[in-house]
Amino acid sequence: MIRKIESKDIDKTMDIWLESTIKAHDFISEEYWKNSYDTVKNVYIPMAEIFVYEDEDGIKGFISIINNEFIGALFIATEYQGSGIGKSLIDYAIDRYKNLNLAVYKGNKKSVQFYINRGFKIVKEQVNEDSGQEEYLMKK
Repeated sequence: MIRKIESKDIDKTMDIWLESTIKAHDFISEEYWKNSYDTVKNVYIPMAEIFVYEDEDGIKGFISIINNEFIGALFIATEYQGSGIGKSLIDYAIDRYKNLNLAVYKGNKKSVQFYINRGFKIVKEQVNEDSGQEEYLMKK
């Protein structure tokens, strides 16, 4: 089931974010992500509309939408990646929002391909201000 996040879900969501982001972005130091934890939790989570994917075993992933158009995050617990949860969450967002865009690190080839397979197109290449890494801006 996909539903809006509740305050009781924040810690689990942040656990998924930290573990998944370290795994997906092995070209960026683990320390960078650990140092970003509080900013994500206290700035980005509150500013976004977040939907979690939950089943009888608990929360397995989430997607965050900022300003009704920007996918700020899509993360699935590492042990459930490749099981269709990410596709369910992105399809949910596509159905709910008219024009979606996102930024994805160029080095995260698996995610780039995932978004292309969902109909997103690369519209720009740029350098992420915070990490200094190259990223793509993609639009649906």
